[in-house]
Amino acid sequence: MPEAEVRVAELKAFETKSGNTRFVLVDDQGKEYSTFKEQIAAKLPGLTGKKVRIMYREQQREGFTNLDLDDVELLDPADPAGERETDEREISPRDLFAKLQPFKELVAEDLEQDGEG
Repeated sequence: MPEAEVRVAELKAFETKSGNTRFVLVDDQGKEYSTFKEQIAAKLPGLTGKKVRIMYREQQREGFTNLDLDDVELLDPADPAGERETDEREISPRDLFAKLQPFKELVAEDLEQDGEG
């Protein structure tokens, strides 16, 4: 399984048509790593701007390469911000969903506006 050390540029959450939530980590090179696994998504809050080690799988689907996120680990947990992040990793899936809900709503609004124009 490939792994990489990347700096997190952005975190996103999207609701799929089936009602599941897809969580996306975007690195500083613009690559997007996705997961539907709540135990991995629970590690994401607070990682923006931080350097992390990720494990992922590349999968070809319908002519596209998908990068499926299998794990993420903060590289410098001795950093004071990293210590706070350790506490955040214990966030429940329900609390994580509530925390990321505003992002999902913004995405839904953008999609609706794109469909209208």
